[in-house]
Amino acid sequence: MSTTLSAGGQPPITSQITQLHDHYRALLRTRRAYTLLAVGGVLAFLAVALWYADKSNAGQFFDRLPYFFDFFIHFQPDEPMEIVRALFDLPSPFADGSFKYDYEVGRVYLFGDVYLPEYFYQMLVTINIAVISTLIGVTLAFCLSFFAASNVTGARTVRFVVRRFLELMRAFPEIVIAGMLVAILSIGPIAAIVAVSVHTVGSLGKLFYEVIENADTRADEGLRAVGGNWFERVRFGYVPQVLPNFVSYALLRTEINVRASTIIGAVGGGGIGEVFRLSIGRDHAAKTYAIILLLFLTIIGIDWISGTLRKRLVGQAAFTIGG
Repeated sequence: MSTTLSAGGQPPITSQITQLHDHYRALLRTRRAYTLLAVGGVLAFLAVALWYADKSNAGQFFDRLPYFFDFFIHFQPDEPMEIVRALFDLPSPFADGSFKYDYEVGRVYLFGDVYLPEYFYQMLVTINIAVISTLIGVTLAFCLSFFAASNVTGARTVRFVVRRFLELMRAFPEIVIAGMLVAILSIGPIAAIVAVSVHTVGSLGKLFYEVIENADTRADEGLRAVGGNWFERVRFGYVPQVLPNFVSYALLRTEINVRASTIIGAVGGGGIGEVFRLSIGRDHAAKTYAIILLLFLTIIGIDWISGTLRKRLVGQAAFTIGG
């Protein structure tokens, strides 16, 4: 069977289009087959994991599933306004002398009769832990990231040591580190600050040196050509390029650290997490829902502020570099 050739000895355009179409359909069939295999594998693994967890008496998940909402049905305040009273430490009409309705015990008096409600004060403690931990983590990660970047530090031994150190810093979750430090430093915010700072150094250090490795090397080559030393190359060749991304990652990490500080409070790290654990453990519904409401509003506020700052700072930095 002969094939008609076009000018120049090539097959006609229609034949090329048909071949490309057939090739695309073959690739599409292969991709769909791999997708089905992957989804099937994930579903099978999930089914086996749930079956094993249930059979190994890990809480009898499926047996307890019908009673999932019983806790929320019975864990209710006496009335909705009781949540507001608990949030602002206001007197309760249900007060019977028990600690459950004593909302004034945790007040922090600023001067005279002016006070800061307990949960607002504990929320400030949590935010303070997150901010301090972020500042410490960003500072150390900034310094170490340049020694871990292959395009900045040529010594493989230095890069290897710094990268392994960063991996060690982020190898354990914050709550595990805090649990160990509580036994050494006692219960309080110091253990939480150290735990969150350690994990922040490891996480941001990796993100930072990856940003540095993707930076444009032309400025570095120019500085090296005119005799610039290592610090001058870093200061003028890389920092102006990577700083916008560094700021973006630092602000994002602040949001994460607020959540982490809340969780760490449950193991003795202080702040809102500790009072939340005590409240739910003592069956204080109004106090528990008040803390949940405050946490929800705080996280929304921090996310909004962080997002706004990230857009403005990164945008201005990018404009300055580009302009």
